[in-house]
Amino acid sequence: MTIDDQTDVKACLADPATHGLAGSVERFDTHISHLFLIGDRAFKLKRAVRLPYLDFSTPEQRLAACETELRLNRRTAPDLYLGVRRITAGPEGPELDGKGPLLDAVVEMRRFDQEAILDHMAQRGALTSRHLDELAREITAFHAKAPVDATAKGADNIAAVLKINAAGFHESDVFSPDEISRLDRAFETALEQHAPRLDSRARAGQVRRCHGDLHLRNICLHEGRVRLFDCLEFNDALATVDVLYDLAFLAMDLWHRDLCADASRVVNRYFDTGAQEDGFVLMPFFTALRAAVRAHVTATQAMTTTRDQNALTDEARAYFDLAERLLEPATARLVAIGGLSGSGKSTLAQALAPHLGRGPGARVISSDRTRKAMFDVAPDQALPLAAYRPDVSARVYSNMAERAQRLLADGVTVIADAVHDRDEDRARIAAVARTAGVPFDGFWLQADADRLYARLKTRDPGASDADADVLTGQLAHAPTVTEWQLLTTAGPLTDSLSTALVQLRRTAPDQFPQKPMPGEEATT
Repeated sequence: MTIDDQTDVKACLADPATHGLAGSVERFDTHISHLFLIGDRAFKLKRAVRLPYLDFSTPEQRLAACETELRLNRRTAPDLYLGVRRITAGPEGPELDGKGPLLDAVVEMRRFDQEAILDHMAQRGALTSRHLDELAREITAFHAKAPVDATAKGADNIAAVLKINAAGFHESDVFSPDEISRLDRAFETALEQHAPRLDSRARAGQVRRCHGDLHLRNICLHEGRVRLFDCLEFNDALATVDVLYDLAFLAMDLWHRDLCADASRVVNRYFDTGAQEDGFVLMPFFTALRAAVRAHVTATQAMTTTRDQNALTDEARAYFDLAERLLEPATARLVAIGGLSGSGKSTLAQALAPHLGRGPGARVISSDRTRKAMFDVAPDQALPLAAYRPDVSARVYSNMAERAQRLLADGVTVIADAVHDRDEDRARIAAVARTAGVPFDGFWLQADADRLYARLKTRDPGASDADADVLTGQLAHAPTVTEWQLLTTAGPLTDSLSTALVQLRRTAPDQFPQKPMPGEEATT
């Protein structure tokens, strides 16, 4: 419900003279804000509205909301959020920071290139692995510092979201009562299954005051760095959630856009840099929940607009279908990938991950990243030779096996990415699958020595410290592997991915999603 008449305030902000800057003012409107752009500045005005989840009905409340927005967003983008400006009554009308009575308030931001928003970058295919890896690190660091809600109850927190969803779906006629009931039952079943884990994570301090609106339109590149901005500032309850539910919004947004490999990568990188692997099993549930929220919100928008109604209805249904697919039962499997340095193990593991299990895909456990984590160094930071002693490597492989065992017990599909050149290492990981009672596939990657050396010289910096000397040592003692499927990686990645997927479908066809992922049809 609109409360105040902001006509004069908006006219003031739309006047270039108000800002003392040359050029015209551009204006963009959302359901709760007006954005005015001029020069290198952006001014964000709260709409004078009262809604079930926010109250901007008075100038004082809008000023307080602006101050909260500034404080919260400076956690992640201090160089974008410059301050709060008061709009006051002047002798000739509204003015910025005058001495008269308060009329309104705006957040002043540094303007940035709209094409640098990750939403636009994704649309034109400009997101790179570097962007995704940096994004995972930014989110991990942000979550680590976010305030903990010591009183939170994990399952109760999520049950409240389900209650809102149940009501939200009935606000439109996009979905039938039978469809809504079916989805509600699936969520209730999943919540009952995950309730102990959710409560355990809440007790461990993983329910925090998060971003709350973490999708691609609220992430940008500024001065070459990834920045999270425009967090959900107006309702602490909606933004105080399990940190993985916060991450799931981004995973869902990528998956919905058919950027499944990107979703899998950023989620796996998040878990590589954090100590929350016990929560990986929750990611399909959380991602489905985010999709359901978008489904009923988009359906309501479709009912309240005369423009793009069919498109909004189709999008709402796409979100709904995604939620249902992510809630479908799935059983775990273990895939091990081995081969000498430069054979393409990590590349194939990352390519396979989004095809296995439910979105956002399989958990990739990498020996390189495990080793770096054991020494508490960044993945791209080189380790000393002592970190590669046989006893250290034995600890790495043992760590990988133990983690894989726990994840498989949770029902998570795992890809173990390591050289696996010793008989005992291959036997150990295969035994994990037997103990867990899940299907196992081992792939030994092969390429000629010249190609291996060439790849080590040209590949992007990553978690592996292997160089030509390491490869020379491996070649001198290269094993003859007969118990795993040999896979040539001399050709394009699409060839080795296709071969691996065909084999995986043979051994456990019921392990794959009912609906093929984009591009998967071409590999089978």
